[in-house]
Amino acid sequence: MKNSEKFDFKFYEWEQKLKNKPFLKQPFGKEWEVYTWGEVGNMARKLASGLKSLGLRENAHIGLVSKNCREWIIADLAILMAGYISVPFFPTLGSKEIKELLNLGDVDALFVGKMEIWDEMKKGVPKDMPIIAFPHYEGNSEVTEGNQWFDFIDKFEPIKQVHVPNLKDPWTIIFTSGTTGTPKGVVLSYGANDETKILTQDSNPLKINFDGENHFFSYLPLNHIAERVVVEHTCFRFGGTISFAESLDTFSENLQATQPTVFFAVPRIWTKFQLGILGKVPQKKLNTLLRIPIISSLLKKKFKKALGLSRARAKVSGAAPMQESQRVWFRKIGIDITNGYGMTENCAITTQLDGKITNKPGSVGIAQTGVKLKIDSKNGEILMQGPFLMDGYYKDKKTTEKTIINGWLHTGDQGYMDDEGFLFITGRVKDTFKTSKGKFIEPLLLESYFGDISDFEQVCVAGIGLPQPLCIATLSDIGKAKEQSLLEEELSALLSKINEPLDSYKRISTIVVLNENWNVENGMTTPTLKIKRNAVDKKYMDNFLKWHNDKRNVIFP
Repeated sequence: MKNSEKFDFKFYEWEQKLKNKPFLKQPFGKEWEVYTWGEVGNMARKLASGLKSLGLRENAHIGLVSKNCREWIIADLAILMAGYISVPFFPTLGSKEIKELLNLGDVDALFVGKMEIWDEMKKGVPKDMPIIAFPHYEGNSEVTEGNQWFDFIDKFEPIKQVHVPNLKDPWTIIFTSGTTGTPKGVVLSYGANDETKILTQDSNPLKINFDGENHFFSYLPLNHIAERVVVEHTCFRFGGTISFAESLDTFSENLQATQPTVFFAVPRIWTKFQLGILGKVPQKKLNTLLRIPIISSLLKKKFKKALGLSRARAKVSGAAPMQESQRVWFRKIGIDITNGYGMTENCAITTQLDGKITNKPGSVGIAQTGVKLKIDSKNGEILMQGPFLMDGYYKDKKTTEKTIINGWLHTGDQGYMDDEGFLFITGRVKDTFKTSKGKFIEPLLLESYFGDISDFEQVCVAGIGLPQPLCIATLSDIGKAKEQSLLEEELSALLSKINEPLDSYKRISTIVVLNENWNVENGMTTPTLKIKRNAVDKKYMDNFLKWHNDKRNVIFP
């Protein structure tokens, strides 16, 4: 890659080819407002002129904090066109967190959009920081500070000469979700972004149509690398439409209305889909119906349409490990899920498991095009090389040098590869904990044994310093509907079955069933719905020994 090589931004081609075709679709109740490719290009150019008028430094850092919506995409385009660097944030940050990240990221101006906690968040935003506010969305905070979206845009003519970045130039700084401490700013170049196209050109895991007939549904945080690459920049590169969810309450309705050709979800979303189906058709009845060919075929079509997946060419899971049993379950109802493994530091690209060509139970797949893998013999850490790697952590040379050593990204994940090159993840290096007997526990591996229990919504294996590990779980709607005595009896029998083949030190001493949910609001999960193990330890550690010593093996504290 030469320093002077330019980023070939395909948006400009599609903007002309699809000028009057739908691009961004925003729901308002039963109605959908549609912006065409031409309209979006024109608005982004005006907004780029507006950004240039603010008198910011060269290569200024522009913050973006909002739920997914059409303005997010337009603002991101404008940042590129103006020659600035995007620094997106989760729209759930408190005032202390946003203050820290604005400072860490050297942010010069801030787009503020669709969110519910602006009154709290704004306390952490410097009074003199230029703000551009998205239009108000009903049910969300009203942002009266700064420049208002349409008033601001309408002041300017479209920028005459858009910035054309070099491949070596920084594209974005994405802060990690902070499951293990202070977030780190991952600096990704336009070159890393550009290299992601080789996946589509080679194996095409997203089943992209090269004529622009692609339909995406954007609801996972756009400031997360997977949504940014899989949805936003794949659409920029290959054309299509992006539809949004209005709210959590309308998610299912909006997805059904969209019926995307590409659907990307984290495992928690697939779990909700699964539990939703089982809540209406219990597993025993479902098994019987699926054995009858005509009914099975009709059911599969019905499930796909009801979920919003009737025309989905690609169904993808990522951002956290997906249980093999869950992939098998969905395959039985006609939904074959491609499982991807990656992280912010490598543009979410490492391995892929598509269920047909590269399927192997329990694996996260084989190395994707351009990727090299190996396992560190010292601690079992997965090391990765590829053209999608970050430049480093922003203003953190020390951590960068510990993370990328001799061109190899130290992922922080532990695992192994078999003779055919299939990668298996056994946990996080930092998540492994030692029992009081001096034995190391890999919680992710143990959690996989609880993947088939539809009574559970979330599961976390913990117990640092105990003689045996614990399984802490939250109930699904199916579990909540059962009598506690029956549930206790069933779970006790399941635990005995799970423990029987395990080495003695790995056996779960107690299942702790909590009558609560773990979510972003209570700080127990990241915005991509991964459980924060350190938060679980902090909240419940004082009870660990008491739970372990309880004579019952299933308790409801």
